[in-house]
Amino acid sequence: MGFFDRLFKSNPGQAAPQPDIRFGRYTDSYKTPINYQGWEQSLLAFEQEQYHNAYLAFFQYLRDEKEDNIRWWKDEAGILHFELYQGSKKIYGFANEQRLRAEAKIAHAATPNVGFMRRLIERNFILQFSRFAMDEANNLCIVFDTYHLDGSPYKIYQALKELAVNADKQDDLLLDEFNTLEAVDATHLVEIPEQEKGAKYQFIVAEINAVLKEAVEGKLNKEQYPGGFAYLLLYLIYKLDYLIKPEGYMTEELERLQRFYFAKDNKPNGEKNQLILKDLHKLSERPQAEFYKEMYRVRATFGITTPVNHDKLVALIDTELNNMDWYADNDHDVIALAIPGFIVTSALFNFALPKPDRDLFHLYLQIMEGHYFKNLGMPNDFVDNNGQLNKKAIRKALEEIVADNNDLYPNFNVKVSLDFDSKVEFAKSFLLMVRNLDLTRMD
Repeated sequence: MGFFDRLFKSNPGQAAPQPDIRFGRYTDSYKTPINYQGWEQSLLAFEQEQYHNAYLAFFQYLRDEKEDNIRWWKDEAGILHFELYQGSKKIYGFANEQRLRAEAKIAHAATPNVGFMRRLIERNFILQFSRFAMDEANNLCIVFDTYHLDGSPYKIYQALKELAVNADKQDDLLLDEFNTLEAVDATHLVEIPEQEKGAKYQFIVAEINAVLKEAVEGKLNKEQYPGGFAYLLLYLIYKLDYLIKPEGYMTEELERLQRFYFAKDNKPNGEKNQLILKDLHKLSERPQAEFYKEMYRVRATFGITTPVNHDKLVALIDTELNNMDWYADNDHDVIALAIPGFIVTSALFNFALPKPDRDLFHLYLQIMEGHYFKNLGMPNDFVDNNGQLNKKAIRKALEEIVADNNDLYPNFNVKVSLDFDSKVEFAKSFLLMVRNLDLTRMD
């Protein structure tokens, strides 16, 4: 039983189990020995020109038991079929005696439209392995195929990932922009409870409004310290991505805003802040029903974040954390807290972190955003009703994270002195604790 399972399991005597809610971006970095064995077998079978055996072993490499993300079978004619999931899309494929082919249906076009056709043709120029097309039933598709001789496991992985990620992203964007398109092949999506949708919607609106209010009423001079206020904006963008786990339009909007901020376009930071504020305000005013449409549970096969080691996180902490000191010393606690918040959530947004780091950062957000977890119906006693930190509960959670990861990280421990005097001091001490971990793997 993993850390999150233990943390959210029902206590004896509880009337109902705690909600099973996913957070953050899926990563395929936490593979098991069985997965890696499948990869080695796939490479060996391909070298021996046993192509179907290579594909079978390759599918075992992709298999995530928790996600139940892929299945495969052979029909009576000996043709190998497979299905895999990536977000809102299901990818179908087969391998016969000559080739392997995979396809995902993106949307149904009752009538062709120059707008979306041009969009997909343009995207075809940047795809390396797959291509957008239209089938005989007027379904927009993305397709990949290869002859066995040219279908090494390395190529198949990159090609299926490209196909799956683009299919998952484009269906929601196209359906949102072009009302002539119809959803297709979406029966595998799992509705989430109304309570969860409501808590997520309320959090989106409340957090954006809080930042808008800080922009107007906060003590910090936004023109003089645009970099400080940018931390608050970016923390908001990244934590909405992690905690809400949105699909479709909102995901793309959050990604667009963070790309805009970091673009090297010579725009002053203050101007960027104002434009991001304006767009966040527009996002918060979308109809509730539009948000609800994008709240569903999906399975995934490929991660889109970059795998990194602990040293990459150390470098991020060393670069950013001390920037909170001036704001803390001058009573700008909202901005001071946004800086460690930015470190935590930007790392979760951009990287597939080592599992102990991911577990610790999730705990950090449970502590700092405890009201949200309670609204989701999850147990959360890390902060009491008076806003005081619960040392005992936090230390117990830390011990559980260590116990859950010690098999792979035997030197991992959190026996350090955290500062519980205030949230600001706690946040800094928590990030320094993470920075100083020894995450040497036992492989």
